[in-house]
Amino acid sequence: MQINNNQLTSIDDIMDAKYGKVGTPEREQFRREAYAYCMGQIIHDARKNEKITQKELAARIGAEKSYISKIEKGTIELGIGTFCRIIDALGLQIDIVRPVY
Repeated sequence: MQINNNQLTSIDDIMDAKYGKVGTPEREQFRREAYAYCMGQIIHDARKNEKITQKELAARIGAEKSYISKIEKGTIELGIGTFCRIIDALGLQIDIVRPVY
């Protein structure tokens, strides 16, 4: 929640005003960009924790360094296949679990 001129505003209201309602093309575009950015940050942090360079990671998955850079910056949308190859190349694993409510 945000207080603006003594009025409470929800995050949903702010998102609706800035990016459109859920389901609109503008909101979907924002969601995709935010997802790409978050995935890039996860990969960047994991790569740094493993102490390898972008060039080394690229070589492990058969890609160019520039491709890893674009992924980490969130400028390209990462597919699940590439994500799995990167996770494997970093010596990590993916656990799929049910959310706790």
